[in-house]
Amino acid sequence: MQPHYWAIEQLPGLSQQQQEQLKACGIATTEQLLRLASTPTARQLLAGQLQIHIQYVNKWVALSDLARIPSVGTRYCGLLLHSGVVSVAQLAKTPIPNLHEQILRLHVATMQRKDLCPPVEVVKQWVTEARSL
Repeated sequence: MQPHYWAIEQLPGLSQQQQEQLKACGIATTEQLLRLASTPTARQLLAGQLQIHIQYVNKWVALSDLARIPSVGTRYCGLLLHSGVVSVAQLAKTPIPNLHEQILRLHVATMQRKDLCPPVEVVKQWVTEARSL
């Protein structure tokens, strides 16, 4: 399976200014962000160049990594991140029932609705695709 990459403006949570700053640094896609921020040192340098806290760069890298999974994409990468999953490698090792339960708890806590939670079959697909990347 091929990973999927996105235009940087499709990542959730990036302001217009942050998108423009990344583009000014030559980062227009999630693939470019992953390539240019592949190490802690590179992420620190990028944060310094953008004059922002390193936690933002770390978050964007985590979102970009998770968005590589075709069934996750930019639609669910934020949900996974807020559920405690920070990488494709971690997702591949996460037990499906535990992850689904964590996502369900997050939905109930933040939206007071469990009907919006992706079904366990979708979570299983995420994990399966993560294992194949």
